[in-house]
Amino acid sequence: MGTAESAITAMIGGRTHARADVLNWESRRIDAAAKKLGVAVPTSGDLNTRREAWLHAKRSLGDDEILRRLHRDTAVADALARSQARVSRRRRLCLTELVVPGAASTAFTEWFTAITVESNRDEMERACPDHFVLRTADGIQEVVETNGGSPLAARFTIDYDDVSSLVTPIDPLFAHRLDGVARASDGTPIGGVRHQFRDTPAGVHARLVIEFPLLMLPSVVHGHRWHLACEFSNWFEACAAASR
Repeated sequence: MGTAESAITAMIGGRTHARADVLNWESRRIDAAAKKLGVAVPTSGDLNTRREAWLHAKRSLGDDEILRRLHRDTAVADALARSQARVSRRRRLCLTELVVPGAASTAFTEWFTAITVESNRDEMERACPDHFVLRTADGIQEVVETNGGSPLAARFTIDYDDVSSLVTPIDPLFAHRLDGVARASDGTPIGGVRHQFRDTPAGVHARLVIEFPLLMLPSVVHGHRWHLACEFSNWFEACAAASR
């Protein structure tokens, strides 16, 4: 694969996956995401090189052009999410868990909050190939990404200061949370995130949950479990690198 493999493990659908499995998924998604935008990136070789080349390709296009190329996708996805949310306020949950040896939940959540508030685009978008645009303004994060197994790129916002419509219970064993409500273009709550973290003798235990509209296709939800494993594994590694 050509990139250093850490000892992070991911629990997806009742199975434990080594870091190499998630890195292989990431490599395949670079190809898929680049194809969606109609750009070329290195198709073989070192994953770090491919990851940086994909980030550079997005920077070269610029946000306006990315949004133009994905406009049909995001318009359809937005309409679908709003209609699904109107049918039912219930949620379909997407769960991935990580064990991150040597990490600390306080340090990680503080680091993540900082890169979100500061709109550190490189750290946010590098973490997963399906991140097309992740930027924060006035405390609200705009997200343009492909969700898991969806054929469409979606555009929505996350407010990490609003947890009003989340349905996932808070687990008191987990001392730290990153959570917020996701909203469609008209402000309709369409789901959200409730990510919880705790320190254990084995390292940080991360319980990562996305709340999708109840009518979201199971294939999208199942695919997004890998998306979560990819982005948070990369973010944990980036946090560790920043502290060295």
